Amino acid sequence: MVRKTILLAFTLGLTLPAGPSLAQSPEMQAAADSAFERRAAQLVDVLGGSVAFADYFDPTFQSALPEAQFRAMTASLIAQYGKPIAVEKLASNDGRSGSLALRFEKGVGTVLLDVGADPDARVIGLRLTGFEMANDSFDTVAAEIAALPGSTGFLVAEITGDTVRPLASANPDQQFAVGSTFKLYILDELAAQVAAKKRRWSDVVPLSHLSFSSMGTANWPKDTPVTLQSLANWMISVSDNSATDTLILQLGREAIEARMRAAGHSNPSRNIPFLTTVEAFALKGNNFGSERSTFIAGDDAAQRELINANQHRLTLSNVDGVSFAGKPRYIDSLEWFASPNDVAKLMIDLRKRNSPTAMSVMAINPGVNPGATKDWSWLGYKGGSELGVISMSLLGERKSDGKWFVVTASWNNPDAPVATETMVSLVTRLLALAAK
Repeated sequence: MVRKTILLAFTLGLTLPAGPSLAQSPEMQAAADSAFERRAAQLVDVLGGSVAFADYFDPTFQSALPEAQFRAMTASLIAQYGKPIAVEKLASNDGRSGSLALRFEKGVGTVLLDVGADPDARVIGLRLTGFEMANDSFDTVAAEIAALPGSTGFLVAEITGDTVRPLASANPDQQFAVGSTFKLYILDELAAQVAAKKRRWSDVVPLSHLSFSSMGTANWPKDTPVTLQSLANWMISVSDNSATDTLILQLGREAIEARMRAAGHSNPSRNIPFLTTVEAFALKGNNFGSERSTFIAGDDAAQRELINANQHRLTLSNVDGVSFAGKPRYIDSLEWFASPNDVAKLMIDLRKRNSPTAMSVMAINPGVNPGATKDWSWLGYKGGSELGVISMSLLGERKSDGKWFVVTASWNNPDAPVATETMVSLVTRLLALAAK
């Protein structure tokens, strides 16, 4: 269950690894004629600390990303990619904004650099938009995923019709908590109902069921009229939970469960009854301890009966928020579950809808940094996270040959939160390898 959408890798902006002061490339030793070139020439030194953070970055940058946070984020990246070594391949049209290549020990990152117009010409924007690992391989990434604490699984596969042809995988049939990735089943059923002419994407419905962490509809009045397509856009692109719960109740819980079975989920009982986000949030909290125990112990019928009997209590006003702080809670028993192969089958089912609208919904947020999308003519994404859970799933059409691929990975740890940036990096590398 997602409290927020998984964001584009490194595009929270201004995130580059720290490292020691190292010599610049010969290219950078040449005379620097523009503000962009001067600041680019200092980049490795500022990352290493020999140029002061406050002297290099504009106050607006420092306000958006304080030095302590900058250093923490860069330390995480350097652990993955090694030390930065040199700046190469500068390109700028105006002398203030441009791109460059930042060479690390384990590969090369593409960086966008923006310099302000103040007399000091300090940096106002710094963003790592892509990264190419040197000598990367599926085996290397698989080993890093396997080394993560808790349980992990992934699948990279070409899909042709109904056939899943794995390129690389680990634990592809294991059920994992997948957070908001379950929302793809709702999109699939919505597209199916539109295709059956039961609904139209333009149908207007009330925002009837408010939930926690609704990024698109936060603080919106209950019953605000919205279209089904708008609800789908919010549900997938920013993982809006009020939009999600409204769609579940509009489409019908049992209809979504039937779609999940038809899409080939290998253990649909794990997701029956198909919980709304607010039901799951409430049951995880301290206000429903007795009901939670009964729910976890019950079969599908008993669980459905409990949900129905408490429908007027399992509401946003009774969510105590305990699920969103501290340690993971009940991720093995109160969640939404799927195996990597289940996700691949779901992606196949979504593609078979032949719905341009559903595909456009999935493509709003590609889930990875812009540099990672360049080898794909189309890329759709949904991710999910909560404490102890992260899942990322992509469907893409490879630009070089028009073949379609699924890249999906999940990481569960019932004992501690998981690192979002680590998973984003690993999945981005899997996507890059699939592009080859």
